[in-house]
Amino acid sequence: MTRLLIVHHSPTRSMRSLLDRVVAGAHDEDVQAGAGVEVVVRPALEAGAEDVLDADGYVLGTTANFGYMSGALKHFFDTTFLAVGGELDPGGAPGSSAGATAGRPYGLWLHGRYDLTGAQRSVESIVGALGWRQGYDALGVLGDVDDAAEQEAYALGATIAALLAG
Repeated sequence: MTRLLIVHHSPTRSMRSLLDRVVAGAHDEDVQAGAGVEVVVRPALEAGAEDVLDADGYVLGTTANFGYMSGALKHFFDTTFLAVGGELDPGGAPGSSAGATAGRPYGLWLHGRYDLTGAQRSVESIVGALGWRQGYDALGVLGDVDDAAEQEAYALGATIAALLAG
């Protein structure tokens, strides 16, 4: 059975609402029919390198804080990056990783009140250095979470799980 790891920092009602929909999508009965996908959900401060290495794909969720990803998701990357095959070039820029997790699909959702650009760019830079491939467009939600955002969060979870189910 393949494994989907959902790593998130969900300190607000809006982030928890999006998390709930991502998880529901990953458990969609049409996706789970047949081979099935084990869905593992970890808060960013609790997820470790073993979780990443044991997973076949990832969905990441973060708030956008002062133009950057949450400190919790940054801590997750800081503590797992080298252990899971991340690579930087001599200048400190993302390298072209051929590490243990390279090529695995990922999805991303972000929530903020003002601007998501820097937060999205920071996550994409790190997952690029890990060699992960984007499996679904990043879901960025500014302001209140509406029905359309919840539907997109469901689709995000379902799509990454479906990629793993084959």
